[in-house]
Amino acid sequence: MQMLKYFILFLILMSSTLIGKYLSKRYLYRLEELEEMNTALNIFKSKVKFTYEPIPQIFEEISKGINKNVGNIFILAKEKMKQENANMAWEEAIKESNTNLKDEDKHILNTLSKLLGQTDSEGQISQIEITQNFLEAQITEAREEKNKNEKLYSRLGTTVGLAIVIILC
Repeated sequence: MQMLKYFILFLILMSSTLIGKYLSKRYLYRLEELEEMNTALNIFKSKVKFTYEPIPQIFEEISKGINKNVGNIFILAKEKMKQENANMAWEEAIKESNTNLKDEDKHILNTLSKLLGQTDSEGQISQIEITQNFLEAQITEAREEKNKNEKLYSRLGTTVGLAIVIILC
């Protein structure tokens, strides 16, 4: 009976620690996705500037070379461009994407849609650069949040687990 009690207490401690680790990883994943999106926008800008390929083709190429979550945004936008214009497809892809990005990150990415597919390449390049500038600020904020909160949630999970174990003993 005593072994069962210790086993359950051990499970409580491990589960709370894992929950804390999971919560702390969200900050890392958000930072990685923002940096990946910035890289994708650099590729997009270069392709628009030098290759003059259609946007759906560029989106498909980008999606193959980047993180799965961010790549899914580009694939989804490409698929939606079959029925809608580029700016609406991009907005819907951002909204429907399953990422670790905050709402304010998504709002910044939606600024890209304003001129997407509606102006010449120079207008699109300038809009990509504007979006990248806003994205850089978000990356800085995400890095600060990660540094501040990653250890906090990790340790908090373990501490809460220990507190529960102590109370139950």
